[in-house]
Amino acid sequence: MTGERLLSLDELPASKPTQQTVRQMLVGYGPADESTPSSTERRRRAHQVSRRGANERALRDEEIPVDTVRRLTARNVVHSRTSKVHTTAWVSTDVSGTMELVANLRKRREFKDLHVTALLVWCKAVCLAMRNNPMLNATWEDGSERIILHHDVNIGIAADTPRGLMVPVIKQAQNRDLLSMADELTRLVNLAKAGTLQPSDYRDGTFTITNVGGLGLDAGTPIINGSESAILAMGAITRQPWVVGRGEDEKIVPRWVTTLSISFDHRLIDGAIASRFLRDLAALVRDPAMAMAY
Repeated sequence: MTGERLLSLDELPASKPTQQTVRQMLVGYGPADESTPSSTERRRRAHQVSRRGANERALRDEEIPVDTVRRLTARNVVHSRTSKVHTTAWVSTDVSGTMELVANLRKRREFKDLHVTALLVWCKAVCLAMRNNPMLNATWEDGSERIILHHDVNIGIAADTPRGLMVPVIKQAQNRDLLSMADELTRLVNLAKAGTLQPSDYRDGTFTITNVGGLGLDAGTPIINGSESAILAMGAITRQPWVVGRGEDEKIVPRWVTTLSISFDHRLIDGAIASRFLRDLAALVRDPAMAMAY
């Protein structure tokens, strides 16, 4: 404690000190060295240190100009969040049937060198589930008080590209079989990775799929894209214990399981409609043979 003098017990008053006595003691037995800085001087020095630290941090910080893609992305998500009533629903399901289908497709000669993953099956399943739930493929027209039910199912695929977030679109997906879907999906994925997508590749989407599972996430609450009214998030597909069978045949076995989440605009899509769509979608990816019923 350099510059300070300690009080000895002999210097303390015998009787209970008054407030004035305590004040005099504190003043009288303060800093012994007159060169000790005053409170004003200490505040000034602290301010200088604070400014110096701020300047040093400013020198280490990096300023990044906002490019066109980031500016458009920001504008899109802000408009979506402020103009739509976002609501999200989830369902977890066994997708072992989808994984078996993917493995079989990869063995087929016509699918060689094509992008064959669970995403391909999801795209086809979305088209089929929309047949009974067309409101998921609709747009609320701001200002006109009209809802537009789109004939074509144009599925956007949210992609992390060298240029930032892009959403290339599989046009008229409802008319494509798995081979045609895989061919177009492969084309778009390759362009996205190369950073060479053209405006026509990400225009006119009516519904979007984002694969958060590719980043190891179980689920998400994605923001609806553009003028669309719903977006599907694919969670990670992992091996998990799952109850199969009924009654005496019930048992727990390892299965491929995932979580699907749908964000929808509650202005035109009721919770029951979104739930039925998600239920139908889960049934299709759980058992792709169900597609025969559509």
